[in-house]
Amino acid sequence: MHNPQEINKQIYRLALPNIISNFSIPLLGAVDTALMGRLESEHYLGAVGIGGILFSFIYWGFGFLRMATTGLTAQAFGEKDLRECGCLLLRAICIGITSSLLLLIFQWQVIDLSFLLIDASPDVEHLARIYFHIRICAAPATLCLHAFHGVFLGLQNARYPMLLTIVVNLVNIVLNLVFVRLLDMKVAGIALATVIAQYIGLFVAVLLFSRYYRGILPKWNSPEILAFSKLKRFLDISADIFIRTCCLVFSHAVFTAKSAALSDALLAINTILLQFINLLSYAIDGFAFAAESLIGKYKGAQDIQNLKDTTRLIFLWAFLLGVVIMLFFALFGGHLLHLFTNQMPLIERAKPYLIWITVAPVVNVAAYIWDGIFLGATASRALRNSVIVSTLLYLSAVYLLMPLGNHGLWGALTLLLVTRGVSLTVLAPKYLFKPSDFS
Repeated sequence: MHNPQEINKQIYRLALPNIISNFSIPLLGAVDTALMGRLESEHYLGAVGIGGILFSFIYWGFGFLRMATTGLTAQAFGEKDLRECGCLLLRAICIGITSSLLLLIFQWQVIDLSFLLIDASPDVEHLARIYFHIRICAAPATLCLHAFHGVFLGLQNARYPMLLTIVVNLVNIVLNLVFVRLLDMKVAGIALATVIAQYIGLFVAVLLFSRYYRGILPKWNSPEILAFSKLKRFLDISADIFIRTCCLVFSHAVFTAKSAALSDALLAINTILLQFINLLSYAIDGFAFAAESLIGKYKGAQDIQNLKDTTRLIFLWAFLLGVVIMLFFALFGGHLLHLFTNQMPLIERAKPYLIWITVAPVVNVAAYIWDGIFLGATASRALRNSVIVSTLLYLSAVYLLMPLGNHGLWGALTLLLVTRGVSLTVLAPKYLFKPSDFS
């Protein structure tokens, strides 16, 4: 039934836990950095930094296990087909386990290729390899957790993903302190803490699902799980999301590489300023995740009116949050720089570029929210094409604007987000709101 007030309640119920869980993520990175930064050599910090980047790329690439599962589960939930929700979990777990086994088998080739692309000193490379080979053991748990997160969100339950994220991060932080401070395990301790935390998180996910959703699971040998048409749809959507993610990873890699080409100081400045962008995305993604859950549900239920109302209201709340964050950055951006560095020359050189951080909360909202809406509707091909076009325009802008220095680089990155938002706005009527899609 058409009820904007009820939709608002659902948005709050889904968005707030997602925002809380998102903001627990950078805390873990801060603790890792603080622990390694206080050891006797900077090599430890460099090794964990490189290892963290490698796993960010790997697991970001496998983000389709969470995203595709959320949209498809939400649609099955809207259709009141709970058995298909259970099949989707097992389908995603099968793909996750298969993928993680491949990562474990080819881990030496992955790390060798990585260090062909990364220029690191022999000491840092040695420590980073130790970190990598320990932490890669968590791959089965991490990818299966992607599947559980996706199914919980698709079932309109944001509390369990929040609980899992907080449990994993808190366990990880405690074990980091034990292994590094008490047992002096250094890089190996950081990696081992992550492995143990991921498996504890998976254990908690299984307990939660078994207690509250066990009834929707088919038997493991059910032919429904690997039904060709259902599996093909899952893999097609996953492939589109994977290409979309690769384009975004590549765009950020270009930004970092071009920053380094400008100067070491500007690379450091842009690394700091990107932390502001990350904080913004953690906040807005709370609404984007809510969009995935609700849009998928209403598409599955063929309820076009509530789908339109949800889109409108989520954009409204996300833009309001964006305005609040924009005002916060405008008033306190200069002070926030001191949280990331105590080098005054660096802080002074960073201030002229805060204008790009100030406008980002409003400029970037459309891209973030449309991502969630298109993922919930499983309109993955449109999402993929939008990002490909935006990436090509971004690369052209980098080439044309680089003579302007760092302002040109930030202008190109801003154009990437604007183009994504505008292109998805243009595509939305065709891929989201056609009456024929709901007949």
